[in-house]
Amino acid sequence: MKNWFKTFVATCAVIPFAQCAVLPGGNIARAAEPVAAVATTDADPALWVVKDKDTTIYLFGTVHVLKPGLGWFDEAVKTAFDKSDQLMLEMILPEDQAAVAQTMVPLAMDQTGKTIPSRLTPEQLKAYQAAMTSVGLPANAFDAFEPWFPAMTLSVLPLQKLGFDPEQGAEKQLTASAKAAGKPIGGLETLEQQLGYFDTLPENTQVSFLNTVVKDLDKLGPQLDTMVAQWAKGDPAALAVTMNESLAATPEIAKVLLWDRNARWAEQIQARMGQPGTVFVAVGAGHLAGEKSVQDYLKERGLVAKRVKY
Repeated sequence: MKNWFKTFVATCAVIPFAQCAVLPGGNIARAAEPVAAVATTDADPALWVVKDKDTTIYLFGTVHVLKPGLGWFDEAVKTAFDKSDQLMLEMILPEDQAAVAQTMVPLAMDQTGKTIPSRLTPEQLKAYQAAMTSVGLPANAFDAFEPWFPAMTLSVLPLQKLGFDPEQGAEKQLTASAKAAGKPIGGLETLEQQLGYFDTLPENTQVSFLNTVVKDLDKLGPQLDTMVAQWAKGDPAALAVTMNESLAATPEIAKVLLWDRNARWAEQIQARMGQPGTVFVAVGAGHLAGEKSVQDYLKERGLVAKRVKY
């Protein structure tokens, strides 16, 4: 399951909430403290628009965790957002972290009695436990959980140490601006739905996910740096190429996390075109890149998404 992480970070808004890992005693693993302010670097992520005579829908690809200092919420992106009557995200971001944990933990706990150590070979278990302690978690913290949960958590915590901050993620910034402007915020999915994509993965797929994250723990930061750079340049073609290897190697994952969701979202966007108004739709950048993107599924429905030049 090579480079599974690339698909994960480019498609799932649930990423920032992996930090809501409940540890023994009821404590919650929190994000690292925000880093000091840094100089702003200009970024021009890709933006598309779908129009008819009385409806305009903007499509904006996001990155869910970013380092401070990227100036992306300006120019055409800010203009499109300001013109919009509503913000539509993958899911409405929960504000109560304890409530997130209450939703996440029952799904993440293994109901069969199997443990993480029982699913891993001695060599894999040794590597997993070393990875856990390396990010400041007890080696046995998630022994009673399904493999997808520690895999997700391990995918996030190292990024925070490298300066990536969920609070800097595009969804967080857009949500704050929408609230300040009094714009309604909607979700294409719910937290339960996104968690369900992982919870229903076959056991062998979850174990492979976990082992891959453990093996590539030191590569997660550089991989995300590459994807953020492509996003900031407004280069969805390059982002698609970066993701291609993981998609080709794991088509079953691509179908669940990417293609099926893209098709459902295109259907929702098509339905929204039947109502007048302007909507700013912001979803993970991976959903708007490459073959079987949201734009491709919109085209099948007779809707053309045009790139906004700026």
